Amino acid sequence: MSKLKIAIQKSGRLNEDSMKILKDVGISIDNGKDQLKASAKNFPLEVFYLRNGDIPQYLKDGVVDVAIIGENVLVEKGQDIVVAEKLGFSSCKVSIAIPKGKTYNSVKDLEGKRIATSYPNTVNQFLNRNNVKANLHIINGSVEIAPNIGLADAIVDIVSSGSTLFKNNLKEVEVILKSEAVLAVSPKISSENQEVLNKLQFRLKSVLKARNSRYVLLNVPNNKVNAIINILPGMKSPTVLPLAEEGWSSLHSVINKNDFWEIIDELKANGAEGILVCPIENMVL
Repeated sequence: MSKLKIAIQKSGRLNEDSMKILKDVGISIDNGKDQLKASAKNFPLEVFYLRNGDIPQYLKDGVVDVAIIGENVLVEKGQDIVVAEKLGFSSCKVSIAIPKGKTYNSVKDLEGKRIATSYPNTVNQFLNRNNVKANLHIINGSVEIAPNIGLADAIVDIVSSGSTLFKNNLKEVEVILKSEAVLAVSPKISSENQEVLNKLQFRLKSVLKARNSRYVLLNVPNNKVNAIINILPGMKSPTVLPLAEEGWSSLHSVINKNDFWEIIDELKANGAEGILVCPIENMVL
């Protein structure tokens, strides 16, 4: 059987999150320290550990079939590459930052200014959309220092916590792009490997759905069951089971983790007791 070739960032947080989701979908990868290529033991998958910035070209050339990569890298270097799945981790922003003492009213303030960045294509697209002309200084690494040494009036870079900007006396003034890890597909993927990818995506969807959901069990007086069902629609409808104690039922359902506390408050207000909430490992839909 053909093996699906997947590229993953060589090191760093994206590497760790990528390996975790592959483990969560039941794929066991036998990789040693500093290994550049490894095969899965129980799935037709071969992993290539590459520099993040090189991955778009590997996808374009068909050297790898798919990749787990930051959306921001695709915007910069691989706009024609298809995103098969958003993966919900390694979130960040590509933002404009300026020295704290400077004022900023709108993107028009960048007209004629010097901008230091490692993302020239992304910045040019943003400036063109806003009809602004500026001078770009392309820097690889340590972009934040540019305003302090007089090289630039502003920077565009990845922002996660904002601590690096703070340390360099900069402030974020505009978000150009919000990014997360995605599963990207080579335009040259074979039909045989597309079938393997379909199996991988099925597993990924199950895990991602589970990560965003919680299983909830609760006890309800029978005269409140209909009110609770209106709060807990579940995937189709909640499961209702009679309790040993007469006049009571147990309801089982699934809720979105982002709505968790609002729903719990509403359940309690409508007579629910003994509420138990559990994480879900997989949801096969």
